[in-house]
Amino acid sequence: MGSGKDYYKILGVSKNATDAEIKKAFRKLAIKYHPDKNKGDKAAEEKFKEINEAYAVLSDPEKRKQYDAFGSTEFHKRYTQEDIFRNFDFSNIFQDLGLGGDIFSRVFFGGRRGAGVGFEDILGQMFQTGGGGFGHGDTYHFEGAGAKGQDILMELHLTPFEMIHGTKKTIAVGTPSGHERISIRVPKGVAPGKKIRVTGKGRPGPGGRGDLYLLIQPQIDPRFRIKGSDVEIDHYLRFSEACLGTKVEVPTVDGTKVRLTIPAGARCGQKLRLRGKGLPSGAGRRGDQYIKLLIDVPKHLSSEQAKAVEQLKKAGL
Repeated sequence: MGSGKDYYKILGVSKNATDAEIKKAFRKLAIKYHPDKNKGDKAAEEKFKEINEAYAVLSDPEKRKQYDAFGSTEFHKRYTQEDIFRNFDFSNIFQDLGLGGDIFSRVFFGGRRGAGVGFEDILGQMFQTGGGGFGHGDTYHFEGAGAKGQDILMELHLTPFEMIHGTKKTIAVGTPSGHERISIRVPKGVAPGKKIRVTGKGRPGPGGRGDLYLLIQPQIDPRFRIKGSDVEIDHYLRFSEACLGTKVEVPTVDGTKVRLTIPAGARCGQKLRLRGKGLPSGAGRRGDQYIKLLIDVPKHLSSEQAKAVEQLKKAGL
């Protein structure tokens, strides 16, 4: 098992699957491909090993979050096979399935676990390339005791103004001894969904600390709708304004306001574009802001307004 493999596909679940759905799918497949039920079937044994690795990642909230954020290839650059199976208790899982708690040693280590055989030895047997284990011809970077600590992925919420102009932030990162406060500088023009890497601020490990990745999320006025780097906001017009045209002042996503000319004959649902007034899209560019025009139809009319509408009706409007 290695980079490029889809853990969700291996377990036959969607990316939005709940923990319960993932566990149910794993249990079903583990029973189906269990070596005791498929004696001598090497393909079934390989499948059994694949679903165990997939479950080891997707059943762990932190590993699953990292896998979803980085994708399979990048995930395997950050996680060694030792990291993936750390704290994954095979024995209890297989006993829970009623399949025998010694299956781990029998399948992955030929029944020899026990006489001083350590976890790293087992992993070395499981993930060797070219013959047994998860090889499939892939190359693995098993670093053993010198492995670097895990990377951390956190969301960093920024206002459009901060994204456009840059800012400084102080964030708290959990450590074994408490929380570490880290000051970071957010560059100008950082786009939504982009990750900022802070080297050496991840989890500690024998080979040094991993990295901290900050996923940029826009903190935006709820009146705006985000569509990539573009944004959209509604603006209501009176019927007379839509017919005759008008000038209005509309807010922009970065907190400023612009004066906008509404042409005569504006239609409900029509959109006007403000070029370069959206969120950053990278390389110093910004998306656009769209003004969606809607007609404000009052629920209650005064007698004077009702008479005016009657006159418009008679005039064919």
